[in-house]
Amino acid sequence: MAVDLLLGLQWGDEGKGKIVDVLTSNYNIIARFQGGPNAGHTLVFNGMKHVLHTIPSGIFHDDATNLVGNGVVIDPVIFKKELEKLDEQNVDYKSNLTISRKAHLILPTHRLLDAASETAKGKAKIGSTLKGIGPTYMDKTGRNGIRVGDLELDNWKEKYRSLADKHEAMIDFYNVDIQYNLDELEVEFFEAVKTLKELQFIDSEEYMFQAMKNGKSILAEGAQGSLLDIDFGTYPFVTSSNTTAAGACTGLGVAPNKIGEVFGIFKAYTTRVGSGPFPTELFDEDGETMGRVGHEFGATTGRRRRCGWLDLVALKYACQVNGVTQLMMMKADVLSGFKSLKVCTAYKYKGEVIEHLPYNIEAENVTPIYTEVKGWKEDLTQMEDASQMPKELNDYIDFLEKELETPIKIVSVGPDRKQTIFR
Repeated sequence: MAVDLLLGLQWGDEGKGKIVDVLTSNYNIIARFQGGPNAGHTLVFNGMKHVLHTIPSGIFHDDATNLVGNGVVIDPVIFKKELEKLDEQNVDYKSNLTISRKAHLILPTHRLLDAASETAKGKAKIGSTLKGIGPTYMDKTGRNGIRVGDLELDNWKEKYRSLADKHEAMIDFYNVDIQYNLDELEVEFFEAVKTLKELQFIDSEEYMFQAMKNGKSILAEGAQGSLLDIDFGTYPFVTSSNTTAAGACTGLGVAPNKIGEVFGIFKAYTTRVGSGPFPTELFDEDGETMGRVGHEFGATTGRRRRCGWLDLVALKYACQVNGVTQLMMMKADVLSGFKSLKVCTAYKYKGEVIEHLPYNIEAENVTPIYTEVKGWKEDLTQMEDASQMPKELNDYIDFLEKELETPIKIVSVGPDRKQTIFR
């Protein structure tokens, strides 16, 4: 059996959690392959809103096993809070949630380092969520990190103390005013570690291999979006992991020839949280309307998302880098009421017209070139079948499919799992 992938194709916040939840009934295993608790996957069903940060989005399905893969970085404190939320809803996660021993841990001092580093940047801040993600991945690549499997060793607290002391020296080096009480943070951290140790730790690459061998169906779930990839995103305004399809191979131990379908998720418009270039960003009433109607606030941070028209140059790039086989368009309902829609189909870049994503898309180098299409006024949120969709929406979808050379198989018309139209 192959592993199917589900990825965000923009700057994150595309609605991956909802689609994983919708698709989970087709899979035996849902596996998260990268990122940390700076991601927030929002699911809405039975009139309730659920936000997950590290736990895979299949956790609400009793028949699915959920795996936190080796490419993920885990903050035990945030993880414990997620589990407590699941306890309130009587979710039996101890029987269907497993964690890779090779996943790295976010320490309290990683979060402090994150804050010190961001403060030291001043006006050059990259918009970090201050969750300690970057410093944790730095320790991973620097071969200093503490992994989940270390918690099973007798000397793991000695390893912790050594790394935390090193971090405090680094914080002093930044010479910024960061107020903290590490003793208090550590009490909370060690309590959370006890909770984490109650879960099942596994050698996840072997688990994945045997699952495929035994014909289990697997969906790999990514966090953030392709344009935040550490290699292929809008560097340095990116996350610290590979959010693209290749990250699923390294984040789960899956061979490239075992990848099956690649589901790419995008919004019918574009949003971005934090700093960084955004060629199609709107500063007018249209952008304000998208943000208000689309409730564009971060699920994890609560930060307001910047809004703009759909950028097909960037979207094509993401499809190419990921090898996307099927597309899923989210938040089509948000665009209801716009008389016309604009779609960026090319850039004016340093005096010439280009249709690919260049090395630098800062505003001084790039001007978006738009194609205008007719909008629709109908409320989509009550529609249940593709036959009910207005002609203008179908025309919009047809236009995007032609440009992207990839079929759009799902159109989301609201946050609830029921508000999903299959084409």
